[in-house]
Amino acid sequence: MPLKTLLIEKTRQTPFIHFIPEEGLFKIGGRSIPENTFAFYEPVIAWLEDYVKDPAKVTVFEVHLEYFNTSSSKFILELFRKLQQVKNVSGSEFEVIWFYDKDDEEMMETGEDYRDLTGIPFKIVEA
Repeated sequence: MPLKTLLIEKTRQTPFIHFIPEEGLFKIGGRSIPENTFAFYEPVIAWLEDYVKDPAKVTVFEVHLEYFNTSSSKFILELFRKLQQVKNVSGSEFEVIWFYDKDDEEMMETGEDYRDLTGIPFKIVEA
């Protein structure tokens, strides 16, 4: 059975998540300061574990985050690590497009830090 699209609408404390498996297009954006970070991200990571088993030929992960707290940063890194398995398991291509506001140098540097930590191809783009 094909994996269904994962759609989570944003709230004041949680980001939107739009993962469309048949297109290999994943988007996350907004603010990530959930009261229970584990409860918010764990189902997303479980969904990704299923995606990695049969990914699209090319997977693009667009990050449009305005702000996230420390506990969210650990789960965001885990999302990247799960998606990194796309290339390791199936040989499919995977890249991250990290968007940041032109006035937010810290968010640009955070994207660079994730790129350096993971070794994943990142495009860091001013929005």
